[in-house]
Amino acid sequence: MEINALYDWLKPKSKPLLIAGPCSVESEEQMMQTADSLARTGLVSAFRGGVWKPRTKPGSFEGIGSPALKWLKAAGKKHQIPVITEVANARHVEEALEAGIDMIWIGARTTVNPFYVQDIADALKGTDIPVLVKNPIHPEVKLWLGALERINNAGIKKLGAIHRGFYAYQSQPFRNEPKWEVFFELRRLAPDLPVICDPSHIAGRSELIGEVCQSALDLGMDGFMIESHIEPHKALSDPLQQLRPYDLDLVYRALEHRDEAIDDERYIAKLEELRYQIDKVDAEILKLISRRQDLAKAIGPVKYENQATIFQMKRWFKVLENRKAQGLSLDLEDELVHELFQLLHKYSIDTQIKNHHE
Repeated sequence: MEINALYDWLKPKSKPLLIAGPCSVESEEQMMQTADSLARTGLVSAFRGGVWKPRTKPGSFEGIGSPALKWLKAAGKKHQIPVITEVANARHVEEALEAGIDMIWIGARTTVNPFYVQDIADALKGTDIPVLVKNPIHPEVKLWLGALERINNAGIKKLGAIHRGFYAYQSQPFRNEPKWEVFFELRRLAPDLPVICDPSHIAGRSELIGEVCQSALDLGMDGFMIESHIEPHKALSDPLQQLRPYDLDLVYRALEHRDEAIDDERYIAKLEELRYQIDKVDAEILKLISRRQDLAKAIGPVKYENQATIFQMKRWFKVLENRKAQGLSLDLEDELVHELFQLLHKYSIDTQIKNHHE
């Protein structure tokens, strides 16, 4: 993708970048008061505010709509700070552009649908407005990257991504699972793409936002989009995950900044020794996985010769229960063991099916 560096086009007031504002623009007074308080921190590079709110159930507050655009824009004009809002279709793009909105983002529910993204991309042709794209609801990095490429192909060079976590059936302690590994893969596929974190949607609770911010910062993200409301308890949407501007200021200033590269020779020597040991263990793991796959190949013909199903449910549940118990005795996280053996089992089944058809 042909893109311009985030810090070249947004000129951040702080580093890491901070975009903040209410989940929803609820009234002119609420937006202006929140913006006034955020501006006093001296940290905010752009005001955010939801104008159209996609909700799970009908009857929930779905945003003020177009009239809120002028309130958001007025707040930005007062403090000479760019403003950004979410768009979900071509009409939203047209109305945002007409209102003079400085930046837009595409939400997770829209990113999942290439048709919606393409409509937005078509509406953006001929403009140079910055666009940020949130990850899709489920961890599909190619779908995320595809949405970014569609916008880029429309001529948008001021492009960035927002990591907002992924839907979880049982999300604890966070509302959405961070699944940082998806961010790592996006970085690998698009190393020059700016990526900021949305800790509000990952955390789901204001008291966890600082923890998520620190993790994102430690992992090398470029900044944050954080929901902030002058009176969160009165918010019409997502009250639990919004911070008062004063509290946001405290969270941001408490973050610890760490360097990716440190010149201390003792640190480097110790790190390299530990990495060497990890490399050796990884090599052993790969050899064991190869042996396991060979055994899976050998099991397949035995099942077919005896007219047995490839997937043996009782055996699989027993294996999973046994491996979790073994993992527990080794002080391994239950989720780690579960996901690891689910993956090994998947490829074991795939191998047996493939070999039978060959």
